[in-house]
Amino acid sequence: MNDDNKDRKNKQVGRKPKVNPSKHRYTVNLNNEENDKFRLLLEQSEVENISRFIHHAVFSKEIKIVKVDKATMDYYIRLTNFYHQFQMIGNNYNQTVKALKTNFSEKRALALLYKLEKATIELVLLSKQIVALTREFEDKYLSK
Repeated sequence: MNDDNKDRKNKQVGRKPKVNPSKHRYTVNLNNEENDKFRLLLEQSEVENISRFIHHAVFSKEIKIVKVDKATMDYYIRLTNFYHQFQMIGNNYNQTVKALKTNFSEKRALALLYKLEKATIELVLLSKQIVALTREFEDKYLSK
């Protein structure tokens, strides 16, 4: 035999063997109610492999179950968007006052500032209602 044939014989073909392979297999029988509970837990854990889920459960590894309430997420997304709009109003407020002061007579500027003040008071009342509704929402739905 030449050296080329020896190298080919020593090379392993296929997958490398595992150091500590899992060889032992167990079966469990569940009734319909138990199976439904099992499936629900499996679905909530978002683990895609049933064997891995069972392994984590048996050996007390952490199984993460995350419940996402779509209504709560939607509420907070809308609240965040509203907050950003509120910030934009605050940014524009100073620019508006400065423009009134520089572009209008004092009498006209005061009249426009009075209207702006009324609108600002309405916004403050609206923001207080939003805060109250948010607290009510958190007390009812998020404290559970």
